Amino acid sequence: MFIHQPFSSGSGSSRKTWPTGSACHPRSEQGKPQPSLRTVGGSSSRRDLQAPRRPSRPHRYALWVSAAPMAFLSRFSRNGTRSPSRGSREERSNHPILSVFELERLLYTGKTACNHADEVWPGLYLGDQDIAANRRELAHLRITHILNASHSKWRGGAEYYEGTGIRYLGIEAHDSPSFDMSPYFYPAADFIHQALNEGRILVHCAVVSRSATLVLAYLMIRHHMPLVEAIKTVKDHRGIIPNRGFLRQLVALDNALRLKRSS
Repeated sequence: MFIHQPFSSGSGSSRKTWPTGSACHPRSEQGKPQPSLRTVGGSSSRRDLQAPRRPSRPHRYALWVSAAPMAFLSRFSRNGTRSPSRGSREERSNHPILSVFELERLLYTGKTACNHADEVWPGLYLGDQDIAANRRELAHLRITHILNASHSKWRGGAEYYEGTGIRYLGIEAHDSPSFDMSPYFYPAADFIHQALNEGRILVHCAVVSRSATLVLAYLMIRHHMPLVEAIKTVKDHRGIIPNRGFLRQLVALDNALRLKRSS
């Protein structure tokens, strides 16, 4: 069960855009072998479902607040709250089921660059650790929720956003083909859906794999998109490279959702 309780409310600020930043390039991220999910409410209320961890030590991916403005790109109108139309359900059902190899080819074609934060769906931002660590830029984007797909003891947490009013969900996932991300597909989709009903959400990890996987699962579960359509929707705005193991799990989700809709 998930508890999403905000910290004390902070004042919002007007919207602002920034110049585009440098491209992102996929890289391997090493993690701990045990998965866990952490939801944090107020500063005095906490539920920790994490597996045992290694002793605390400095981590080379520790978060630092950057003084430079974060790059930001948005192609959606701020005045509209409706999701863009992606065709009828009949049209969606005609999307082919591609193999993992074919999906990788699709991912590496077209847009491969990304900024620190890109709006890939109205109100839904896909980003990296740098934007997540910059509270000033989060305020400019009017982010109300954060889903951290690379949560760990050494990479920030809900305490970092104390006083901002931001609701935080941390998933301790590892960017490894052997890591099972599928248990988090529905909890993450529910959190994103709730966030978009209440405000705006940033979904992030260290680079372009774990967070993108959860966003794709959200579009498939909540907006009934086939996997290929979900990938194209996100790639219109940001380069993403889920690892091969995550792609297999998304294919399995795609098959399960198709079967459910046809029954």
